[in-house]
Amino acid sequence: MNRDALEQNQIPIYFVAVIFAALGGLMASSAAQHLNVFVTPTIAVLMYAMFLQIPFLDFREGITNKRFMSALLIANFILIPLLVWGLTRSLAAHPAILIGALLVLLTPCIDYVVVFTHIGKGDSKAILAATPILLLLQLVLLPVYLTFMLGGQSDVVISIAPFVEAFLVLIVAPLLLAVATAALSNRSKIVNIWNSAWAWLPVPAMAAVLIAVVGSQIASVVRDIDKLAPVIPVYIGFLLLAPLMGALASKFFRLPSTSARAVTFSTSTRNSLVVLPLALALPEEIRSLAAAAVITQTLIELAGELIYIRVIPAFVWRRE
Repeated sequence: MNRDALEQNQIPIYFVAVIFAALGGLMASSAAQHLNVFVTPTIAVLMYAMFLQIPFLDFREGITNKRFMSALLIANFILIPLLVWGLTRSLAAHPAILIGALLVLLTPCIDYVVVFTHIGKGDSKAILAATPILLLLQLVLLPVYLTFMLGGQSDVVISIAPFVEAFLVLIVAPLLLAVATAALSNRSKIVNIWNSAWAWLPVPAMAAVLIAVVGSQIASVVRDIDKLAPVIPVYIGFLLLAPLMGALASKFFRLPSTSARAVTFSTSTRNSLVVLPLALALPEEIRSLAAAAVITQTLIELAGELIYIRVIPAFVWRRE
């Protein structure tokens, strides 16, 4: 199988990875829980493999593109919070899962959204350039959103340390390593061979991430599924409506197709793997269920991304 065939068959590969991980996590839950230690390393490997495929010379163009940044920020920090507020009103009687749902749905992804945007024929370079701004704004605005949407439960303390740590480990370190590798590729034949080998790895690395996340967490979700039932329709509603928020903002600012797809993927992809430590740092009485709510969103989103990478390129803007 060559690289083109590997990329063309990535969706069935991901489905097999998810099914394999879910079965393994349920049949051998004690052993599968140890996969949790591989989540961060596999995402870092995935990001490095992805960054190697992206040219960095025109990075500034993504940040200085005012129409793109305006659509991206308005969609993620105005339209999406309004959508989340409306969707989560049904969870007012379930404080633990409400907090978990708000944590994950209010924070735009800063890591594997780059990968899905690239696969979905969007401008992954522009999304990558915008990740520091997305991170900074969610750090500042998340407490504001939580204070408003949690009402009487707004005294929950949220630490920014997991955000910063995830950004450094999952974005900065792989990015700097990829830039250094690219800089050396013109001077070294060995580095060129290294780059060619890593060009095969984005799809296998994504499959490894799915196995680590799903395999390590599926048992806890199944155990609490009756308690998590109220949040599942909320996540499905978000799955269906969030892309429309991105497409609406992109249409308003008249973005070209690749930029519009990037905004759409950003609004649809949440920071679940980064906010999971935040949920685990909540007070003990709500910690477990809030974390399970975050994990449930991860599982639903991963299934949704396999649909997005086909549907978004087809409908945003196909005729262009």
